[in-house]
Amino acid sequence: MTELFIYGTLRRGGSNHFRMEGAEFVGGGRIAGRIYKIDWYPALVCDGAGEVKGELYRVSEEHLLALDVFEGIVPEEGESCGYRRVKVEVTLDSGEKESAWAWEWIGDLSSALALDKGDWLGYEPNPS
Repeated sequence: MTELFIYGTLRRGGSNHFRMEGAEFVGGGRIAGRIYKIDWYPALVCDGAGEVKGELYRVSEEHLLALDVFEGIVPEEGESCGYRRVKVEVTLDSGEKESAWAWEWIGDLSSALALDKGDWLGYEPNPS
């Protein structure tokens, strides 16, 4: 099992949360960074500025690889035109700290909308 921090549509209440079936919810938390609206989905930038809210899960290696494919990451290449998987430090709501994987945006941000509150939920548009 490995830890995974999710901040967007995969979160509880998000449009793609069903993809987390079988994962173990650890708790709510936050990481340093900023979040943007790219289209109907968010993008995380781990630049140390601001704070992004999300959730920490434990997932199997197989589940993590399946989620990589969903995020557009080619297993042989390690990143896509939009995301790469990186290690982040998560501060849980309990105050504990955990190291986890997260998907960081490496694509174009020129037309992206910064979400100042650092929380995708409550903003997430309904995908059509």
